[in-house]
Amino acid sequence: MRIVIAGGHGQIALRLERLLAARGDEVAGIIRKAEQSDDLRAAGAEPVVLDLESASVEEVAEQLRGADAAVFAAGAGPGSGVNRKDTVDKGAAVLFADAAVRAGVRRFLVVSSMGADAGHQGDEIFDVYLRAKGEADAYVQGLPSLDWTILRPGALTDDAGTGLVRLEARTGRGPVPRDDVAAVLAELLDTPATSGLVLELISGSAPVAVAVKAVAGN
Repeated sequence: MRIVIAGGHGQIALRLERLLAARGDEVAGIIRKAEQSDDLRAAGAEPVVLDLESASVEEVAEQLRGADAAVFAAGAGPGSGVNRKDTVDKGAAVLFADAAVRAGVRRFLVVSSMGADAGHQGDEIFDVYLRAKGEADAYVQGLPSLDWTILRPGALTDDAGTGLVRLEARTGRGPVPRDDVAAVLAELLDTPATSGLVLELISGSAPVAVAVKAVAGN
């Protein structure tokens, strides 16, 4: 498969790029800074320098044409202000989804956040973040041209992945290593029967492949 990942230099994205490249997929990662290119190449991905806060839908669609799947893994990141929650966590997600529709890419994965909710109340930065992620998720869900799956991990850690997870519509809160989030994303890309699902993810006792097959109804 050819897979294009938005937010290609993110911690989950780099792990996913390594997994996909290792299994023989062709991977491109969209990044904002040219100096991040070597890290993507080291992960086995083709760097595409494009700022999703200023690019047009057509510019992004051009990078998506011919892809089998798209993954939105971008985020404003810790330390960013309220405005970038709107321009990245929401705006870039909407742009990337619109570009996928224009490019004819149906399979579309979103790395969201547990607690994401368009109706979330509050004015603290984390409140704004959860609202922006929720609004982005709702927008993607409203696009019939996309076979979307939305993944909402719990508290992300840099612990080594165990390959054992809990993946359900509702898991309750808990931690999950970024390694395991990437492994679940790779498995979801291979499991189109998970289209139309919003899934929460934390560490658990089920092997990744088994957990994904279970939610797919297999």
